[in-house]
Amino acid sequence: MSVILRGAIKLYYYLNEEIADPRTQNWYLMRTPWPGLALMILYLMAVFKWLPKYMSNRPAYDLRGAIAIYNIIQIIGCSYVVYQSLVLGWLNHYQFICQPADKGPYSVEYAWRVCYIYFVIKFMDLLDTIFFVLRKKQNQVTFLHVYHHFGMVAVSWGIVKWVPGGHVTFLVTANCFVHIIMYMYYLLTIWDESYKKSLWWKRHVTQIQIIQFTFILLHFLLLVTAKDCGFPRQPAYILIPQNLFMVILFCDFYYKAYIRKPKSV
Repeated sequence: MSVILRGAIKLYYYLNEEIADPRTQNWYLMRTPWPGLALMILYLMAVFKWLPKYMSNRPAYDLRGAIAIYNIIQIIGCSYVVYQSLVLGWLNHYQFICQPADKGPYSVEYAWRVCYIYFVIKFMDLLDTIFFVLRKKQNQVTFLHVYHHFGMVAVSWGIVKWVPGGHVTFLVTANCFVHIIMYMYYLLTIWDESYKKSLWWKRHVTQIQIIQFTFILLHFLLLVTAKDCGFPRQPAYILIPQNLFMVILFCDFYYKAYIRKPKSV
């Protein structure tokens, strides 16, 4: 037992101290994983237990104004991350096939303006679920929805903690670009209820998400197969199955929502 405990402590020190990027260690929620993990546990308890219980005998809240403001903030935040990522990296000196960990003159700016702001946005995404519950749309709090949100917070934290720049940030840029489109759609549905009845809007938003995860999957496969790459391969071993799982889940949702015909009674 003591051997296992010592091994666990050694592994924790290795992950949390030895291989962590020293430039981001003192940023909020970055020193250790425990505060962020505690917030995520509170999120799960809130959306599955506390808020549903609170709403059980109450009418649904009309949150259209708050959600509209939230969508605008999301669009602005994601647009900022995409712009900074392109200017500081992907349209400057980043290469698609194998981009080493960034240690250049703009690396700290990239780590803060792109990676850390992305992490903040992923935490803000959790409000999507809160809005569902307060509007009494508990049926939309699905495994896919919660798993995706929880997983993206974990991934974005890991990016800032260990590799705030380089190959992995293609994920950040692509995901924020997709979210600009997605939150513009959500804003339109709040602005005009008729958009909710326009099925093709929903269909294409889901298609874009599937394409996004497929491209990210292929991008990490390139990292594994590339020789003499200056970027560590370990993130690919985590994110390849993660993105493959997301492709499967979103394809399953797409099939059930838009392709499979309902059974006749």
